[in-house]
Amino acid sequence: MTKRYLVAVLAAFVLLFPQNVDAQNYQALFEALPSVRKVEKLDAGQAFGEKYLLWFEQPVSHKDPSKGTFLQRVFVGCTDRDSSSVFVAEGYGAAYAARPTYKDELALLFNLNNVVVEHRYFLESRPDAGWEYLTAENAANDYHRVITELKTVFPKKWIGTGISKGGQNSAIFRAFFPDDVDITVPYVGPFCRSREDGRHEPFIADFCGSISDRKAVREFQTEFLKRREALTPMFEAFVKEKKYEYRIPINEVYDMTALEFSFAFWQWGTPVENIPESNASDKEIFDFMVDVSGPDYWKKEGDTTPFFVMAAHELGYYGYDVKPFKKLLTIKSAKGYLERIFVPEDARNLRFDKTLSKKMKKFLKTTDARMLFIYGEFDPWSSVRVFEPVGENIHIYIDPAGSHRARIRTFPEATQEEIKGIIAGWLYE
Repeated sequence: MTKRYLVAVLAAFVLLFPQNVDAQNYQALFEALPSVRKVEKLDAGQAFGEKYLLWFEQPVSHKDPSKGTFLQRVFVGCTDRDSSSVFVAEGYGAAYAARPTYKDELALLFNLNNVVVEHRYFLESRPDAGWEYLTAENAANDYHRVITELKTVFPKKWIGTGISKGGQNSAIFRAFFPDDVDITVPYVGPFCRSREDGRHEPFIADFCGSISDRKAVREFQTEFLKRREALTPMFEAFVKEKKYEYRIPINEVYDMTALEFSFAFWQWGTPVENIPESNASDKEIFDFMVDVSGPDYWKKEGDTTPFFVMAAHELGYYGYDVKPFKKLLTIKSAKGYLERIFVPEDARNLRFDKTLSKKMKKFLKTTDARMLFIYGEFDPWSSVRVFEPVGENIHIYIDPAGSHRARIRTFPEATQEEIKGIIAGWLYE
C-alpha cells in the first residue's frame, strides 16, 4: 500500500466518527480577533458542531486606509481546532453559507473547519465607495486579513478553494499571498485575457459535445429567432410580469437571449435530448429558451452587477459569434455588449487593465504551489482554463463531458479516489 493511498484511507476513516468540537469558547476566541466587530452564533444543523457569522472590518482600499472601512461577512463552520480548514474565497454573495445544511465539498470529504468569505461589494459586504476599489488585489487583501487572524483559532493546514469566480479568486489569492494556504483547489475557474477573450466562441462551435449535438443547439437558436413574430408577445409579457428593466431595447434583449443560449446550454450541462424538435409548439420553444437562457440575465441591475464591473475592468469575459444568425438578428454586432448592457454608468470610466491577467499568466507558468484544478470538459469556461502548468505539484483534472457543475463527486469513481488521495497526501503528510 502506497503512502498516498494509506493517508487517503485514513482520511476517509476519520469521516466515520462524529464531529469533535472541543470545549473552547469559540465565540470568545472570535470576538478577540483584532478586525472582528460582531459575532453571531448560527444554526449549525448536522454539518458542524458550531457555526458563526463574523463581521470583519476591512479597509475600502488596502493601499489607502484613509478611504474608510466596511464590514465583510465571514461564515465559520467549526469542526475541531486540531483539524485543518477550508477557506472558500467566494466570488459573489455568500448568503448560502448561512444555511444549516451547507458544507463545502472538501470540508465534507475530509471533515474540516469551513470558512466562507463573502466578496466585497456583494450583498451584505458592500462599502459606501466607488467602483474603483472593487479589485482582485483588494479582495485578495481582504482574504489575507481574514485568514491571518483565523489562523490563531485554527492553526493547522489550510486549503483555499472556490467555485467559478470563486475558483478564480482562490488562485488569484494564492498568487498575491502564496504562503497563506497550504493547498489550493480551484473549481471551474477561468482566466480570461480581455473583455471579450475570443476563445469561448470557437470552443462552443467546434468542441462542445458531438457534431450532431452542436448542430441541434444551433438549430434551436435559429428556430427561436425565426419565430420572433410569434414569440415576442410571450417574451414581452414574461418580462413585464417579472418587472425586468434593461439598458437596451426589448428586441435586442431577444437577440442576446438567443445568442447566449449555446453558452448557457453547455455551461450547465443541459441534456441535448431535452431540446424541443423544430415542429414543437411556440410555448414549448419559449419555455425551453427561458429555462436555459432566460431574459433575467440581461437585467439592468442585480446582485451580479459587481461581477460585471470586475469582468469589464480586469477579469475579462466572453463574446458572441453572430455570423451563423446574422440574417435573423436585429443587431449587427454584439461587440462591446458587456459595458453597454451590464456596467453601470458610474463604472464606465474604468478601462480594461491587463495587469492582473499578466500576473496570473506568469504565476501559473512558474509556481510549484500545491494546486489541483478541476474543470468540466464541455464547460465553455474550460476554453480559458489553466493549460500548461510547469510545477510538479500542479494537477489538472477534467471531468469527461462535464459542465460548470464539475466537482470531485462528478468524476468516475477511480478518478475521485485519485483526486482525494492527492489532497489527503498533502493534508496528512
